[in-house]
Amino acid sequence: MADVFSPLEKIIIVGGGSAGWMTAAALSNTLGKTCEITLIESEMIGTVGVGEATIPPIRHFNQRLGIDEATFVKETAGSYKLGIEFVDWTRKGHSYFHPFGQHGAEFDSVPFYHFWMQESLAGRVDGPIDDFSMAWAMAKAGKFAHPLPDRRQIQSTYDYAYHFDAVLYAGFLRKYAEARGVKRVEGRVVDAVLDSESGDIRSVQLENGETLEAEFFVDCSGFRGLLIEGALEAGYENWQHWLPCDRAVAAPSPKQAAIAPYTRSTAKTAGWQWRIPLQHRTGNGYVHCSGYVSEDEATDTLVSSLEGNPLAEPRMLRFVTGRRRKFWHKNCVAIGLSAGFMEPLESTSLHLIQYGILRLLALFPDREMSPLLAQEYNAQTAAEYERIRDFLILHYKATERDDSELWCYCAAMEIPDSLQYKIDHFRNYGLLVADERELFKNPSWIAVYLGQNIVPRRAPAIAAMRGEAVPVAQRMSAISSAMSEAVATMPSHSDFLAKHCDSPIT
Repeated sequence: MADVFSPLEKIIIVGGGSAGWMTAAALSNTLGKTCEITLIESEMIGTVGVGEATIPPIRHFNQRLGIDEATFVKETAGSYKLGIEFVDWTRKGHSYFHPFGQHGAEFDSVPFYHFWMQESLAGRVDGPIDDFSMAWAMAKAGKFAHPLPDRRQIQSTYDYAYHFDAVLYAGFLRKYAEARGVKRVEGRVVDAVLDSESGDIRSVQLENGETLEAEFFVDCSGFRGLLIEGALEAGYENWQHWLPCDRAVAAPSPKQAAIAPYTRSTAKTAGWQWRIPLQHRTGNGYVHCSGYVSEDEATDTLVSSLEGNPLAEPRMLRFVTGRRRKFWHKNCVAIGLSAGFMEPLESTSLHLIQYGILRLLALFPDREMSPLLAQEYNAQTAAEYERIRDFLILHYKATERDDSELWCYCAAMEIPDSLQYKIDHFRNYGLLVADERELFKNPSWIAVYLGQNIVPRRAPAIAAMRGEAVPVAQRMSAISSAMSEAVATMPSHSDFLAKHCDSPIT
C-alpha cells in the first residue's frame, strides 16, 4: 500500500520585492487555492533595485504565468535587451558585445565560429566576431523587432530579454498573485520560533506581536537571510577572493531620447558601471571594491559620468559575493538575495530567483519534508551558482589593464580549476568545453573569450579539414549582407516601444 499523501496547507513567504512576488506568483499559479500562501513584507524596508536587466530565460518565466508581453513591458516601463556591451574591460578604449543569440549563421556541420576563427587567424577576416552578430548589428543601430521562427532567416539568429523597473515588476506580480489568492500581510518579521525536536521553523513573529504559523517557509528577506541564516544558521560561502567587488552605488538619471536596446557595462578604476535604459528613466550604478575606493569617491565617479543630473539621491548597497552553504534547510528555502549574491555583471540576479522557484516546484515537498528533496535542491543550486560564478570571474581575470590595484589583482589572482580548464581548452585549441546545464551557452563564452583577447593559438582542426570543401569566404560575405539588409528594414527600438508597449509611467 502506498504511503498516505499529506499535502502542505500553509506556506509563508518572508519578504516581498522581486524575489517574494515572483515566488508568490509562481506558487499561486501552480498550486491554485489548494494551499494557503501568505507573503509578509514591510513598506519600511526598501527594495534592492539592481535587478533591472535580465537575460532571455525571464521570458519563459512570464510565459509560464500566462503574462502578456506587451502588457508587462508597458506596466513596468520596460524596454528590450539584445545583449551587453562591455567597455574598457580588456583595456581602455576597447569594447566588445555579449549578444543574445549566435554569431553568424550555420552553413555547414562545422560550427560557424570554427570557420570564423580559422579565417581570422589566417588574416582573411578584418574585424571582431561582433561583426557577425545579428544582435549587435541591431543594437548599435538602435533597432528592434521580434526574432523570426524560420531558421533559414538571419532574423532567427538572435534572442532578447528585457530591461524593466524592478519595483514596478514586483507590483505587477503582486496584483497577479493576490488575484490568485495570495494573502499579503504588512509587517516586519522579528523572530522565528523553532520546533524543539526537529529544529524546523514553526512560526514567525511580527514586530506588532502577531504570530503566523506554516508548514513551509520561503526566505526572501534579502541579504540578511532572516530565516535561512538568522534562525537556521545555514552558513555562507564567501567568494570575494574571486569576485572582489562588495559595494554598489546606484542612481537614476533622465531617460534617453533614443532608448538603447542593450545594457552597457563600463569598467572603472575600482569596478564597473552599469547603464540600463528604461522608458521613464535610465538606471545607473557603480559596482566597486571598498578596498580600492571610498564610498564618497565611488559616488562622485558615478554622478560625474551620468547623462544628466541624478533624479534621486545616490543609494549605497553593501554585499558579499557568494552563496549559502544550504539553500534549502529544514522546512525553509532561500530565494533571491537571501540565497546568495553574484553581482549584476551578467544580469543573473532575477534568473537565480526564477530557477530557484522552478526547482522548488520540481522538488515540491509534502508534510513529510523528505531530506532527500533538500539534498537534491542544494546540489543542483550549488552547481548552478558555481557555473555562473566561473563565467563572471572570466571577465575579471581576462584583462590587460594594469592601471589600478583592482585590475592588477584580478589579472594575477588564482581562479577555480573548473574555469582554468575551460580557458586552457580554448586558448590552445579554440574548443569550448562546458556542462550541458550551463546557463551561458557557447556564444556567450566565445564573446567574452575573444572580446577580452583570449585568442586560440589555432582554430579547431575540423575547420581546416572542412574548409577546403566549403566556400567559407562566400558564405560569410552572404551572412554579412543578409544582416545589413535585415537591420535596414527594422523599426527603431523607440518606435517599436511606442507602437506596441508605450508606458504611461513618467
